[in-house]
Amino acid sequence: MSRYHVRAVHCDHRANDEEIYEALRQATLPLTEAWRKLQRAQRITIKLNQAWEPHRLVTLGGRLQELVDYSVARATLRLLRENTTAEIVCVEIATMARDGKHSFDETMTLLPVLREFDVPIINGNEPPHVVAQVPGGGAMFRQYLLPAAVVDTDAFVSVQKMKNHYFMGVTLCLKNLFGLPPLPPHGRARTYFHHLVRLPYVLADLGQIINPTLNIIDALVGQSCREWGGEGRITNTLIAGDHVIATDACGAYLMGHDPLGDWPAPPFRRDRNALRIAHEMGFGTADLSQIDFQSQVTPPLAAFDSDQTDSPEMVSSWHRSMCEQALYYRDHREQFAQYAGEYILLQNGQVVWHSEDSELQYSRRILAGERKMDALWFKYIDPEEAEGEHLEVYERTLARLQARDA
Repeated sequence: MSRYHVRAVHCDHRANDEEIYEALRQATLPLTEAWRKLQRAQRITIKLNQAWEPHRLVTLGGRLQELVDYSVARATLRLLRENTTAEIVCVEIATMARDGKHSFDETMTLLPVLREFDVPIINGNEPPHVVAQVPGGGAMFRQYLLPAAVVDTDAFVSVQKMKNHYFMGVTLCLKNLFGLPPLPPHGRARTYFHHLVRLPYVLADLGQIINPTLNIIDALVGQSCREWGGEGRITNTLIAGDHVIATDACGAYLMGHDPLGDWPAPPFRRDRNALRIAHEMGFGTADLSQIDFQSQVTPPLAAFDSDQTDSPEMVSSWHRSMCEQALYYRDHREQFAQYAGEYILLQNGQVVWHSEDSELQYSRRILAGERKMDALWFKYIDPEEAEGEHLEVYERTLARLQARDA
């Protein structure tokens, strides 16, 4: 018998709140182990794909196209309220609330629904934070700073929209967790983790730390091409699963993608498939034959693919040079002692930028100067190397590239 259970049900995007609730109840009801844990929980923390500027909301067929729809959020919270006695809190980090143009609350699209169910929302950018160790030592880093509400909880729920992602191929319940590490001044700039080679392993690490009990994909409508500003798709589906990797594997499959596919095969045009990395690590599975997957719908739900923003030759060059810079740092650490406590960008063995602030003021495309094919490796110089970056990832990636080109 499979350890992983996923259900996909048909639900017309024009359905009313009660019909969407019934469809989501049908999808989640068979997830008995997930419900057992949720019902034992004293605190449940939920992360909904919802943070965005209010004037930039996009709809399709009356549904939010890029964010979890109000009705899906309402159905999720109703199910949790009716079937558990836990305190429920929502945690979110709003990158677009830091420029002074919008308050945190203004960028929380689903705040009205949270208030309906008396669910407080926690600004994860503000303390308290916890340094969380990755089980087994981590794939990319040994530890991550996270909001305390993410770690100090009995069960976690991840709710995400079905979308392609120009950088990661797909953004589903695992990628939803990337919105949890705090930003400066307490944490690091998003670009530190949203980094070529690094990001898919970071996602696998976050998945292991948080390990959501319940995962829900809102596929009433979805979005192709990219996560923001892409093309809307009507998909008439709700998906629920008891493991984040298995749930996303089934979601990717229903989008028409191979859950075990990998860079450079579409939609993973830019970097490795985080689902496959987690699968190879033994955290869940992306192999559909190992999942108890039952679906009322068949793939593809619509035409999905990621945008190709750069040529395959350019992306390969960036991967290769990124790995070379990381390994140069590994072999010449003494050269960087003068930058202790600072962030650097390393290109061709030279520091082209450094600062105590992790926020890059310019695109790395601009900072690369005339050497557009040569990547910039972003690194915090810590004599203690507390974050514990696994530089052997770059060595393995470079060896894979060399074998492919041989």
